[in-house]
Amino acid sequence: MPRQTTFLKPGEANASWRHVDAEGQVLGRMAVNIARALMGKHRPDWTPHVDCGDFVIVTNAEKIVLTGRKADQRMVKSYSGYPGGLKLRSVGSVQAKHPERIVEQAVRRMLPKTRLGSQMFKKLKVYAGSNHPHASQTPTPLVG
Repeated sequence: MPRQTTFLKPGEANASWRHVDAEGQVLGRMAVNIARALMGKHRPDWTPHVDCGDFVIVTNAEKIVLTGRKADQRMVKSYSGYPGGLKLRSVGSVQAKHPERIVEQAVRRMLPKTRLGSQMFKKLKVYAGSNHPHASQTPTPLVG
């Protein structure tokens, strides 16, 4: 029996489609499971330098739960690049207008900060409501 570590090559990973219903789930705990699936760390043939993760579809992003008083106290920063261009908004106000951004930001910060991480992030599809256009891919539920 050879004792060699097997590494996937960039074209060998078979990505499947996963679905997450965010209704009633805590944001951080849900984001951890999504990031693991995007990186492919749930697979036995995970390879650190290859994108071997799955596509993840998140629906009902408007119904996520933030524990404590995070919706009022935690702030989202956006900076235009100009002097005085820093805008601070509470997470609750951003969630009311653009609920997808809260989930995307939480997952993006858990992925690697490299070109490979950007490639993994492109496989995340977040929708505010319960409908999504990826039914033909037959996504399986992501169990966390």
